[in-house]
Amino acid sequence: MFSLQPDQKLDQIVAGLASRGAVGLLLIEAGPLERIERRYGGAAHQQAMDGLVNLVRDVALEVVPAENLLVTEERPRGAILVFMFQPRSDSHFYTAKIRTLADRIASQIRRQGRRVVYPFLREPLALPVGVAIALHNPTIKAERQLLRAIEQARTDAKLEVGLQTRRGARQVLKLILSRALSVRYEPIVHLETAQVIGFEALTRGPERSELANPMQLFHEAEAAGLLFELDCLCRTLALERAGVLPPGKMLFLNCLPTAIGDPNLRVEGLRKVLESHSLRPSDLVLEISESESIENFGVFREVSDACREVGVRIAIDDAGTGYASLEAIMEITPDFIKTDMSLVRGIDSDPPRQEVVRALATVARGIGAQVIAEGIETEAELRALRELGVRYGQGFYFGDATQAQNPKHGEPES
Repeated sequence: MFSLQPDQKLDQIVAGLASRGAVGLLLIEAGPLERIERRYGGAAHQQAMDGLVNLVRDVALEVVPAENLLVTEERPRGAILVFMFQPRSDSHFYTAKIRTLADRIASQIRRQGRRVVYPFLREPLALPVGVAIALHNPTIKAERQLLRAIEQARTDAKLEVGLQTRRGARQVLKLILSRALSVRYEPIVHLETAQVIGFEALTRGPERSELANPMQLFHEAEAAGLLFELDCLCRTLALERAGVLPPGKMLFLNCLPTAIGDPNLRVEGLRKVLESHSLRPSDLVLEISESESIENFGVFREVSDACREVGVRIAIDDAGTGYASLEAIMEITPDFIKTDMSLVRGIDSDPPRQEVVRALATVARGIGAQVIAEGIETEAELRALRELGVRYGQGFYFGDATQAQNPKHGEPES
């Protein structure tokens, strides 16, 4: 039928169903975590699952007393099961509170799940949560009643996936139409002189919303088929609000590879953008994000050639974390190479990281580019990067990012 971990918990669940007359069940589909097992092995997968189980239990304990709660894993299907033993007479719990708890758990997984499974998964974690209620029937085996409830919860979770996709699409669409994004400008400095040479525009969703995290924001936009529209809006707002910056500094604008279809990135479009915002071509750097692979370098090279014709420069982001970014460096020959912050973290005491950054610095010199180290947090990291020949950097060590004025639009509904 089904297996729990550990198996002896089945007796506890059966007893709770009989004594309370009912049991509430939440099922969290953890299928995406199977990628961890395929890439990093069973021990890594179990570590991630344990962290997720603990997160779910902590949220459930906000509503259900510990003595009425059992959180376990379903084997071999890889789901998390939350059994809640409330008296059958507690109709409010079974008709309202249990669904509210399911929504709360799903929300916390979206907010904290990536931290729980780090470093094995880096993208936002969104897992569907299904709900079912089993009413004790003494004429049917308790195990069969529980199995039916589990399958009902699994079906409910599948329906919830569609609802989540629809809710996310509506939120992103409302956010794009209302332009309700904030823009922060993080300084990029010369590592020897500490002089600010430019700013990277960082876009965030509304504070205290599920879309405040940029990774979650772009994840939802991609699911809704609105990635191109969001990417263009981010650049537009960053340019419109750049008046808060000191003149004569470079402005780094993030740009997904799908932006090749944006007419504002062609020669005439770029000239109009520069003129409308009183920018010199040398002030603008388009930063190609490798969160989305470049599928056609021949077509994308047209964009980079158009930029160079106007005088706008190109940067490749997240270099050193995979073949895609290295291929982009070879094909595009950018003006700036930005190292992924994972290479900078603890680089002062990590020889392998040092060798990767040293190699990137050598490649940059060979093609006439400059390296910018992202995510610098300590003096030791700064010293190590200087010794490795890295000229520029950005990160928490240099202080909080410059805050542009936030939009006055309301936050999208959560």
